[in-house]
Amino acid sequence: MKRAIPVLVLSIAGLVPVWLYEPSLGTVAESATPASTPSASSSAASGSGSTVVKGSTVQTDKGPVQVQVTFAGTRITAVKMLQQPNHPQTTAAVPKLVAETLEAQSADIDTVSGATITSDGYRESLQAAIDANAESASSAASPSASASAESAAQTVDGSTVNTDKGPVQVQVTFEGDKIASVKMLQQPNHPQTTAAVPKLVAETLEAQSADIDTVSGATITSDGYKESLQAAIDAKG
Repeated sequence: MKRAIPVLVLSIAGLVPVWLYEPSLGTVAESATPASTPSASSSAASGSGSTVVKGSTVQTDKGPVQVQVTFAGTRITAVKMLQQPNHPQTTAAVPKLVAETLEAQSADIDTVSGATITSDGYRESLQAAIDANAESASSAASPSASASAESAAQTVDGSTVNTDKGPVQVQVTFEGDKIASVKMLQQPNHPQTTAAVPKLVAETLEAQSADIDTVSGATITSDGYKESLQAAIDAKG
């Protein structure tokens, strides 16, 4: 009878670790539950104070439309199509929509003739990206961001380049050393020039220099544009 008591005590002691281990199992099960993620457009810092924001995916009768917008503060510096209908009218419309966006700095832009559905989807996705960036900026305001916003922009006119098609001259707006926008002051009155300018401007904003490709079919305009642009950059110093 005396030997039975130690055996019983040891048996009870052996069960204690089992009782203590059960709550830890419950803790593991709770941490395995996936956290909910926002359904809004995602944004990520891309260095040099720039922010890349994906707009909402807009389902249209021609297919999904989604844009990705690069911001420097609140300024739109680039727009990239992540999804677009596989249609010739869409392909032709996108450069015009992007160029108008960079000039207007908003989603308040005109519909491209012959591409109404794509234009509407583009503006909706773009506005979603703008709203997401504004919300992010307001919630993460910092002294450095305020100082950047207060810095004055500088506008510089490039030289007038006389080409065989007519004069070419650009006007460049700088924010610090960054090219924020490019405007044509003079350009040849030619369909190929009209089609080439948005591409030249978009490439300039991406490259942040005059080292950009010549647009096929608009070599003369491209050369004049790059020469005038380089003059403006040199004048800025």
